[in-house]
Amino acid sequence: MGLSWEESYLGGLRALAGDDRVLISVGAHSIVRDDRGRILLIQRSDDLTWALPGGSTELGETLRDCAIREVQEEAGLIAHAVTPFGLYTHARDLNRNMFGHVYHSIALMCRVDSFEGTVQRVTDESVDAVWFDVDALPEGAGTLVRRGLSDLAAYEKDGTFALD
Repeated sequence: MGLSWEESYLGGLRALAGDDRVLISVGAHSIVRDDRGRILLIQRSDDLTWALPGGSTELGETLRDCAIREVQEEAGLIAHAVTPFGLYTHARDLNRNMFGHVYHSIALMCRVDSFEGTVQRVTDESVDAVWFDVDALPEGAGTLVRRGLSDLAAYEKDGTFALD
């Protein structure tokens, strides 16, 4: 079980900064594939969108460790190795959460290279977790899912690291 929002670094920073200030959030998202090539998506508990496992770093945590932790917190899988293939700064796209707070998100995109365990469909942060064929993504899959898949394909084809 992860930290509560209030206990998290970003939650504490939000409490200090107030509701109106734009904060920078640094985190990681991961594409997890099973042996059939399907990708794991979680259905977020806050807005019910289908998303890649991911979230914000905690104080003193590496982006690698953040990616691994988020996969475990949101889907119950233990990731052993990750490969970064993109860094998204979302410089032009500020994100608003369900509380109306605005963030400038910086996210490392990773491919999970090995993992163990069984998917937990319901966690503290997700209401479902399902393996999907890449050509049959669910309605409500966020744009980050499609962007991540496209950038991962480019990385695996010719080593292109996505950076914006």
